[in-house]
Amino acid sequence: MTVSPTIVPTLSDPRSRLILLVGLCCLALIAGAWFFELVWGLRPCKLCLEQRLPHYAAIGLAAAGFFLARSALLQTLVLLGLALLMAWSTGLGVYHSGVEWGWFAGPNDCGGAAAPVAAGVQDFMKQLQTTRVVACSEAAWRLLGLSLAGWNALASLALLGLALLGLGRRPRTH
Repeated sequence: MTVSPTIVPTLSDPRSRLILLVGLCCLALIAGAWFFELVWGLRPCKLCLEQRLPHYAAIGLAAAGFFLARSALLQTLVLLGLALLMAWSTGLGVYHSGVEWGWFAGPNDCGGAAAPVAAGVQDFMKQLQTTRVVACSEAAWRLLGLSLAGWNALASLALLGLALLGLGRRPRTH
């Protein structure tokens, strides 16, 4: 059985490589966010969780684009989609950083994730005593003066640049 060469992804195509690179970088950013949450105990706020959404979508789009987008038109659409997702992510990161620095007002409901429904009054009282509220306006950790939201904004901006670079590249003729 032979596999059609139009389905097999190729790393010799610069646009395919950029699609793959953006997807792998988004995967690394999500893995880092989960690492900080699960290993270091940095609980995400509502805006932190929202910043993950464009990366989740970009991972799926990049995977589909790398394996399925063999035509120049499909590659262009995938790269355009990745650019839009990374622009969204950059905007969310800048907004969240601005909330942390006090430049912007944060969402009214930004106080942490919802707790599970308590089975009874005793469980509810225990939840009240043990639940830690995470405010969007407080950076849990900083490196070189930037919070994780700020680093996400910079990383997303770089990935936006890679997607735009791919859009500027001439499609490879197969």
